[in-house]
This record gives sequence, C-alpha cells and structure tokens, in this order.
Amino acid sequence: MNLRNRVQLIGNLGGDPKFYEFPSGTKLARISVATSEFSKHNDKVIKETQWHNVVAWGSLADMVKTKISKGYEVVVDGCLKQNSYTDHNGVERQSYEVVADRILFCKPENN
Repeated sequence: MNLRNRVQLIGNLGGDPKFYEFPSGTKLARISVATSEFSKHNDKVIKETQWHNVVAWGSLADMVKTKISKGYEVVVDGCLKQNSYTDHNGVERQSYEVVADRILFCKPENN
C-alpha cells in the first residue's frame, strides 16, 4: 500500500509573503494562511480560525513573491512537514509547516 502525506488548504493570506534568497541561489517564500470553520452552538454561529505556516521553494517562491499579497484567497497543495528545535529555554519543541507543491490564488474583490 502506498500511503502519502498530502495536504490541501483553502484560505486567505494573513500578511504579505516573506521572501528569502540564499547565497546558493535557492529561493524560499513563507506565507501564513488562515482557514475558518463554522459551527452552531445554542443557535449561535461560532467561527474558528486556524493559522497555517506554508513554505514554497524555487520558481513557486518567485510566483508567491510577485503575484500574491495579504488578503488573497489561496488553494495550497503540498505535504505536511514536522520540525524539531530547542527553544531559548532549552525546551524541545515541535512545529509544523506545509511544503507547497502548487498554489492557486484569487485576488480579493476590493483590490
């Protein structure tokens, strides 16, 4: 059985992309994507928003840098990556990010 790590997010950019170019020429873009779910509790609609860290490499990073900005709606396809690190207090921490393979976008109506 071939099991795969696949993620798809549909949400909005919470800020402008952060772009990095390394001395090797490798390019990286980081974006923060907000997704929201709605539920009903005691006849009241509750909105729950979650934030997701997304990274794009190479030519996809170039596209992110030049084509999208805060407020754009995006569809991100990629895989989930777990990172481990030690914080400034010496505590081992885990973080997660989506490594994008493809990003589709739609300009906000007010832009």
